[in-house]
Amino acid sequence: MIKRFAVLLTLIILAVVLWVSNYVYPNIYLQRAFYTAVTVAMIHLLSKHVFEDLLSRRITVSKTRYSFKKTVSIVYLVVLVAVVINIWVENTQSLLLSYGIIAAGLAVALQDLFKNFVGGVIIFVTGIYRVGDRVEINSRKGDVIDIDILYTTLMEMGEWMSGDQATGRLTIIPNGYILSGSVNNYTKDHAFLWDEISVPITYESDWKKAVTMILTIVRRETGPVAYEAEKSLSGLEEKYYLPRKVVEPAVFITLTDNWINFNIRYMTAVRERRMTKNKLSRLILDEIEKSDNIKLASTTIDIIGFPELRLGGPEAGGGETSPETV
Repeated sequence: MIKRFAVLLTLIILAVVLWVSNYVYPNIYLQRAFYTAVTVAMIHLLSKHVFEDLLSRRITVSKTRYSFKKTVSIVYLVVLVAVVINIWVENTQSLLLSYGIIAAGLAVALQDLFKNFVGGVIIFVTGIYRVGDRVEINSRKGDVIDIDILYTTLMEMGEWMSGDQATGRLTIIPNGYILSGSVNNYTKDHAFLWDEISVPITYESDWKKAVTMILTIVRRETGPVAYEAEKSLSGLEEKYYLPRKVVEPAVFITLTDNWINFNIRYMTAVRERRMTKNKLSRLILDEIEKSDNIKLASTTIDIIGFPELRLGGPEAGGGETSPETV
């Protein structure tokens, strides 16, 4: 706030100085500079103080307030450039021709910067992702906390943290990546996903009882989420080609050399994935501990016998001893 008032005050003082200078020493360039300072001061007052400060305070939703401020900032820059050009340039046709040649040269020399700019425009127009979305760009995963015209800022997730939890590190990604790479958006149009828990059960266990027990727990805990996910998927069918998907929990069995592996599939909210997995794992462990005929399996080695060992060696006289069985 203080910085904005300082900028506004500086512009006003500059306008006064230019007006006095032009009054004492009339000059077309001093006059244009005066008009420029006054115009910039007025635009700055309207955009930064009236729109961003006063009007944005009435917006209670933080995400909407952020989008409003970003829009005002972009409009502010566009209007500012257009007005300044209109003040200083008399022959706009020659200016456009010159700018076209300059822009072509800059596009070649600064192609990465230009690519980031185009990517930023595409993000704003198409809404590939928005502030608050959980995305993965160029193998970097996180929550979008800021979208600029050139870069996107993520609150990083993963890396040394297991599960979908933030590391606390900010990741700056050039917007140009969306033009040549893939973007995984976990929350665009749909805020649910499928997750799995793997549970190994011994062959001696009552696997049918284990399946029933696990399904009972998972259905009870994820039932409301599955219902909301089904409604969300139904909405996606109106926008995308999406065959009907099963959202009910399921247990898939795989036979291995050492145990029966249960892959438990269920629906969860994107931002609650780790909490849901933790809760289900604890409940399943509690029920297995209470059961006498369901046991968790782990990698073990069964020793069914030992080889017969014979120790022997030469005696002091150089002869051989008969082997001794131990």
